[in-house]
Amino acid sequence: MSSELARPGSKDVAIDVRDLPTLELDDVASESEATLIARGAAYAREYDAIQGKATTLLRNLAITQVALRIKYDDMRGQSGPYRAVVGEMYRGLGIPEERIDKMQGSVRWHIGNILRRHMTARQLEAHDLLLTSPLERLQDDRKASSAIVKAVRASEAVEASTPKPSRAKSGEPADKGQPIKATSDHLRLAEVAKDIVGKMDPNVIKRHMTDGQRAKLDAELRTMERKIASLRKLTQKPSSKG
Repeated sequence: MSSELARPGSKDVAIDVRDLPTLELDDVASESEATLIARGAAYAREYDAIQGKATTLLRNLAITQVALRIKYDDMRGQSGPYRAVVGEMYRGLGIPEERIDKMQGSVRWHIGNILRRHMTARQLEAHDLLLTSPLERLQDDRKASSAIVKAVRASEAVEASTPKPSRAKSGEPADKGQPIKATSDHLRLAEVAKDIVGKMDPNVIKRHMTDGQRAKLDAELRTMERKIASLRKLTQKPSSKG
């Protein structure tokens, strides 16, 4: 067993996070089930505690960089003087470059959220910053992804439950399908389609799309309008059953 590992007791495992060794399978191969469970629980508790402290430290680091942006009148953080002073700060840490890059990515996340809590919409636009925070954009992305998954599932359900008409030439009988389920599947598909269209951000269309992209979107929306109009002719007519 590694000499760096504390010999575990039956209930607690001693962990020194200041010099935590990387375990190998041979290090724990002879340990009992109870000891392995205790060791795993100890690592999990320590990880949770460290994660909480790490989030606070990263946010506090982000606060200092936002304050520096204010001093340099550079809310986007792109001026030479600001980038030089922050770059020098990170270079002086003596931390491997790949870990610095990861840290800076996390700090930028917090900076984006902090800026949008402390700046008005007019100030954000004046500095050519998006109105939505990184957190809001992540939440929107997750909602959009969820909506797409729902759309795929609803579309598949409609295809499976919709009765197929008979084929007179081949003599195949009509597929009875599942008419009751088909109606609920169609209603669900309409709801999902409405939700997907609702995810479109007017700010993205107005500020970030090129003229060609807006024209493409307009053509798609026109096609959707025509399809919706033809469907509404059916929903607005009295039922013709029987």
